Amino acid sequence: MVRSMLSYSMLPISFWGYALQTAIYILNDVPSKSVPKTPHELWTGRKPSLQHLRIFGCPAHVLKGKKKMESRSETCIFVGYPKETKGYYFYSPSDLKVFVSTNAKFLEKDYMNDFVPRSRIVLNEMSGDTIPREVTQPNPIVSSDPTQDQQPTIPRRSGRVRTQPERYIGLGESVENLPDDDDPYMYKEAMEDVDSRHWQKAMQSEIESMFDNKVWSLVDLPKGIKPIGCKWVYKRKRGMDGKVETFKARLVAKGYTQKEGIDYEETFSPVAMLKSIRILLSISASLDLEIWQMDVKTAFLNGSLDESIYMMQPEGFIEKGQMEKVCKLQKSIYGLKQASRSWNIRFDQAVKCFGFIQNPDEPCVYKRIKGDKLVFLILYVDDILLIGNDVGVLTSVKEWLAKQFDMKDLGEASFILGIQVIRDRKNRTIALSQASYIDKILSRFSMQDSKKGMLPFRHGIKLSKEQVPKNEHEEQFMSRVPYASAVGSLMYAMLCTRPDICFAVGIVSRF
Repeated sequence: MVRSMLSYSMLPISFWGYALQTAIYILNDVPSKSVPKTPHELWTGRKPSLQHLRIFGCPAHVLKGKKKMESRSETCIFVGYPKETKGYYFYSPSDLKVFVSTNAKFLEKDYMNDFVPRSRIVLNEMSGDTIPREVTQPNPIVSSDPTQDQQPTIPRRSGRVRTQPERYIGLGESVENLPDDDDPYMYKEAMEDVDSRHWQKAMQSEIESMFDNKVWSLVDLPKGIKPIGCKWVYKRKRGMDGKVETFKARLVAKGYTQKEGIDYEETFSPVAMLKSIRILLSISASLDLEIWQMDVKTAFLNGSLDESIYMMQPEGFIEKGQMEKVCKLQKSIYGLKQASRSWNIRFDQAVKCFGFIQNPDEPCVYKRIKGDKLVFLILYVDDILLIGNDVGVLTSVKEWLAKQFDMKDLGEASFILGIQVIRDRKNRTIALSQASYIDKILSRFSMQDSKKGMLPFRHGIKLSKEQVPKNEHEEQFMSRVPYASAVGSLMYAMLCTRPDICFAVGIVSRF
């Protein structure tokens, strides 16, 4: 702003201090996006006047007390506003001095003869102490450089009509109107679903994994102990084309009823950072390394428990004749507060025994080097990436993992964490795409038929806290709008493959 003021006024660079002071004077009266009121109004409680604002660097005829036969005024240049007195700063080219005066006639029209306004400027403001446009009463010249005690003012604006943004910009659909992924929410819904046969098979597979891993044993509930509940979580696993590939049923403990210090101690568990995955994929493309993918079936069942936790029997699989008994957990399961930590500790101990070395800055990235044979192992909860330069060594690692855990071999990596991996080995390039994920979230928020645009943020939208709910009715309405869910979905895409939307996501995530 200072550079523009100096450039337009054609003043030398030595006037940068006056330009900076004037710019600050103006900015103190400019409303921000988050707060529509000006800093001056927030500080004083009054709206400032605009009438005394002048164009920085414009010429003016300033009344000066010279001799009787000399000219009563002198052509000077306006260079700012004093702090502790009313008036203006003027620069006298003849005296090479800056002084303060309230008696001046500004030549703004002549100064802006090359400017054609687009529309009429309308000043609509509160009444207050203002400086008149032309002062005829003579006042003494102030030759010192006093500080200013004048009300800040709002800068001039064009006469364009600015429309107020809608009361709520964004999602107009309420939660109950949003289409879901057609996945059952409860056991009863799964049994009434058209794919109930597939859900039954998936649940049976989950229960068999529980028995194979000796996750629990049926016991009588001790006195004074309240068992935690459990529920089934259903998910249709889809491929890159969006078609259903597998049906997955997961038995999840209701860990939110656990009490710290009794049912668990620590819960922290690391995962690989997305930037680490991207870096290693880039290295793999450059060096033409193999990238294989594996999935740990029921990974959390491999973790051991140090606490005594009792859980109710899962719905649909209650043992006949033992309905009063409960499950005493011997291994961690999904939903427990400490489940992810127990699994990570178990996996970390196992791979280190096989010769892998943990990265000190990235706990979920391991490497194993033997001679010229290199293997990287990346763990993201229960997803594993194997990267190496020797097929035989990678195969031996896969076989060893399959002996330690119940693994699923997914072959060459093509779909990681909802991200499609498109590899061109001939040109040694890798591309990451979330087209399927983005289509999914568009469908979820009823925007699958929306028109695509080149810009991630519509021009002219201004969001502020004035748009947040102000009464109970508005708060009740907004509680049904999945705003936070939509922002979170966009944020994941931004972090993975779409840095171009970071500005838009940053704006909407403020509210």
